[in-house]
Amino acid sequence: MANSFGPMQDEGVVDGVDGLGPDGGSSRKEPIRVLVVDDHALFRRGLEIVLAAEEDIQVVGEAGDGAEAVEKAADLLPDIILMDVRMPRRGGIEACTSIKEVAPSAKIIMLTISDEEADLYDAIKAGATGYLLKEISTDEVSAAIRAVADGQSQISPSMASKLLTEFKSMIQRTDERRLVPAPRLTDRELEVLKLVATGMNNRDIAKELFISENTVKNHVRNILEKLQLHSRMEAVVYAMREKILEIH
Repeated sequence: MANSFGPMQDEGVVDGVDGLGPDGGSSRKEPIRVLVVDDHALFRRGLEIVLAAEEDIQVVGEAGDGAEAVEKAADLLPDIILMDVRMPRRGGIEACTSIKEVAPSAKIIMLTISDEEADLYDAIKAGATGYLLKEISTDEVSAAIRAVADGQSQISPSMASKLLTEFKSMIQRTDERRLVPAPRLTDRELEVLKLVATGMNNRDIAKELFISENTVKNHVRNILEKLQLHSRMEAVVYAMREKILEIH
């Protein structure tokens, strides 16, 4: 089998904020237990073969979609879950939230071909600790598993760059609006915005406020229109900066 899933990235994988290298140096006595989730059986098998060569990593199970991943996570309680973003039945990002409920100790690394900024943001909000593109080498996959198991976060360089660019853009747009009076949101819109800021999805917000999911969607759309913003993340950052909303 080839030594990588695609072209090797010269810059490697971006480490977590602690600045430690991805190489390990872990003092673990037990192997890192990994659940592999991908809708392509051949890719799952390839990962299993590659990771089987690592003495400190053990693949304990596999799943073909997000729904099965939630079941396997609850049953196996893995340390790390390698999961694709887009899969049939239930995607990886949607599965993240449920996995965090049934296996809160599991750390999730999205391993995907999707380089869409929206997928990156949604994955992070859903609780993913890593976001890696499938073009990385097999050695980098093993290193990322060890790094995340040791408490670091891992993001492919091109995705980290997009994340930083978006945050800079958000700050710039917010600064440009600082002299403009903040639009008035209704009490209900403020309630919805506060729950969005906690990371809740529309379904959970609907349950919390005893309203329909469509009503939540309408509120979110109205909030974005009033604030002249384009995403939920922008709305939260803007609201906090303008002191419309304070999160403690």
